Amino acid sequence: MEIERFPLLRVTEQGRNETEDIVTKESPLTIILNNRELVTLLCSPTNLKYLAIGFLFSEGLLRSKDEIKKIIADDRRGVVQVETRKNKEFTGELISKPLIASSGGRKASFYSASDIQDEAKVESQITIAPHEVFALVNEFQHRSRLFKATGGVHSAALCDTGGILVFSEDIGRHNAIDKVFGECILTDILMDDRVIITSGRVSSDILLKVAKGKIPILISKSAPTNLGVRLADDLGITLIGFVRGKGMNIYTNSWRVITQKHE
Repeated sequence: MEIERFPLLRVTEQGRNETEDIVTKESPLTIILNNRELVTLLCSPTNLKYLAIGFLFSEGLLRSKDEIKKIIADDRRGVVQVETRKNKEFTGELISKPLIASSGGRKASFYSASDIQDEAKVESQITIAPHEVFALVNEFQHRSRLFKATGGVHSAALCDTGGILVFSEDIGRHNAIDKVFGECILTDILMDDRVIITSGRVSSDILLKVAKGKIPILISKSAPTNLGVRLADDLGITLIGFVRGKGMNIYTNSWRVITQKHE
């Protein structure tokens, strides 16, 4: 179960009454890589295997499904153990980063110039029409079942220009994207020439996640940060924000959004 019911006192200008509310669950997930405890994430307690694999991919510790030797997921204890075919070396830089993460991602993530230099520019020539953007976001909003019930989660989706391919929800915006990545990796869904949608703001760490997936178009209902915009520009990603109703802001690489799209 992803939800829990709690009694509450509701107060309005008209008075007060006893009622109950549905609240989203929050649970810890510990990821163990090659018998080494790597990180503990706070997350929604669903699709933990996808979250673990997506997190490892986003952190550059896993490149493909072929590298995975074994996955053991204990949903009850909130532990996922991953064993790779080749033992991954942990660099001093990785070890120095905080290992306890909040639901929004690492507790104090810091990305240096080397993180950006490691990412190749996204060269995809895919294009999308404005009406396709609006249609995707409309479908995205209607898929947010847990958000509609609780108002307490973020959503992410991988799409082509015709519709949603993979959808996830989590209390953390980073986790929601990692769950999408993990499902794509484990079920052999290609991420090239795709579109990703997020309900959260687009900060630099979110942008770097998308760049690792080589995804050319990132759409958000919310705002980007200045570093998010700069990175999108540098890495060749089309960043679209504030998609609401029939309006949107295209911050970078606007050539991918075409007014008239030929079939």
